[in-house]
Amino acid sequence: MKEIEKKMKGEIKRLTNQTFKFDQRIEEGWFSAVYFLKTKEIVEETLPDNYVTMQFFQKEEAVLCGSDEAIALIHTFAEHPEELEVHSLKDGDRIRPFETVLTISGPYQYFGYLEGIIDGILSRRTSVSTNVYNVVKAARTSGKQKPIIFMGDRDDHYTQQAGDGYAAYIGGSTAQATHAMNEWWGKEGMGTMPHALIQMFQGDVVAASKAYHKQYPNDDLTALVDYNNDVITDSLKVAREFGNELKGVRVDTSRTLVDKYFLRNQHLMGTFDPRGVNSQLIFALRKALDAEGYNHVKIVVSGGFTEDRIREFEEQKVPVDMYGVGSSLLKINTSFTGDNVLLNGMSEAKEGRRYRPNPRLERVEYIPQKG
Repeated sequence: MKEIEKKMKGEIKRLTNQTFKFDQRIEEGWFSAVYFLKTKEIVEETLPDNYVTMQFFQKEEAVLCGSDEAIALIHTFAEHPEELEVHSLKDGDRIRPFETVLTISGPYQYFGYLEGIIDGILSRRTSVSTNVYNVVKAARTSGKQKPIIFMGDRDDHYTQQAGDGYAAYIGGSTAQATHAMNEWWGKEGMGTMPHALIQMFQGDVVAASKAYHKQYPNDDLTALVDYNNDVITDSLKVAREFGNELKGVRVDTSRTLVDKYFLRNQHLMGTFDPRGVNSQLIFALRKALDAEGYNHVKIVVSGGFTEDRIREFEEQKVPVDMYGVGSSLLKINTSFTGDNVLLNGMSEAKEGRRYRPNPRLERVEYIPQKG
């Protein structure tokens, strides 16, 4: 059983390093800024008895993610972690600008060198979870929640997929492109066909869909229909071939192209941008499918979708059933800072910073981490 399942059942309170699988070089200081390592050595030599409180915050309205990971990091790599006092909010908590989300108290030399790594964990995870949360919120502007497929596998280094997928899950995306994205929260990746499959069938979308359906008969068949830049024509071809077996079509038209539907109907142009996946193309596609009795076929769109673009589609009541979103969800918009704010129980911090107690913080029980 995955740890996330145990957490959801209340058997454990926090995920541990069994989920996060840390690089053991963290213990050697390999990923810590050198000035933290030098400070650790100086403090060990000259100020070993100082007791500090470090607090972490950021400056936006956000959805916190990375707290379990940061705590597992502390419990795995800090010296004498059982002697540290840690208070934290939880993954998924809505947080305010400058709100303290995590505090660590103890001798600096035990944990101080982890500061930058904790900042980075909280910054990336919270950025992704917040981006996804905002996109999910935009996708219910019309009054009906439309699912969001997290498709960020091609927009960042593959080693980020598990953590980004978990953050996307915290933000509200329950459909993700790769198995790795689902690793920490216990599902499997989903998807049907790429353009490469259609290319090997020389652009024959029907033939590619037949091959897919034969190989994966238990999957819901969703055909990718923009390969030939003729979305409506190819959607109808596939629908006529498969009837009720076709569950959906995905439109992923490049933002540099104008679909052939508009080239055949140039009288429709002049009042909107006809490039890429635009609202008028989707309205026309829905109308064409419905006219031939394929009301059951859902429309999935992808390619350059952002929070603003999704909200625009939803406000226009564009008949989209699901959005595939990638690069816009991975932008780092939330940056955390760790500050030492108390020294031996007294206020002591850089100018402009101060101890900000937060009654929402919960004391974290020390959990021995498995090797």
